[in-house]
Amino acid sequence: MEKFYVENKNKCQIVKAKAETIDFLLSYSKSLKINDVRGIKFESNMN
Repeated sequence: MEKFYVENKNKCQIVKAKAETIDFLLSYSKSLKINDVRGIKFESNMN
């Protein structure tokens, strides 16, 4: 591309997540189970 048409480039901020949030997301993803039965997907949380 010749030019990028982006306005307000300087307003971008880096967001830092708390350790609690990361732990929650990791434990949720570990406990999530997806079953595929005859083309239908079922999601279940194994907690």
